[in-house]
Amino acid sequence: MTVTAITATNIVKRYAANIAYVAEAKPATDLDSFIDQLETATIRFDRAGINGHEELETVRIFLAEALYNTDDDTERAVLLRKADKLLKPVWDMTDEYRGMVGD
Repeated sequence: MTVTAITATNIVKRYAANIAYVAEAKPATDLDSFIDQLETATIRFDRAGINGHEELETVRIFLAEALYNTDDDTERAVLLRKADKLLKPVWDMTDEYRGMVGD
């Protein structure tokens, strides 16, 4: 079984459009900008009463740790993998948000 490495670039590419939609911004192109937009999106998901927003705060912590607080490649890979797993519901959350705002 081949395991695909989860990288910061992969995470940004995979989730940036949905997070940017909710944050009302252009899609992030780097992890630092993505973390910032994720904060705004988390607040908006919370205000809309969308389940799952709590996990997005944890994602922000994991991503910030991976970006700023570790030089260990294994630790960074674990943090990114955990963040990616918690981000998977973002597509459904964004669809629910779109339904609420009329898109």
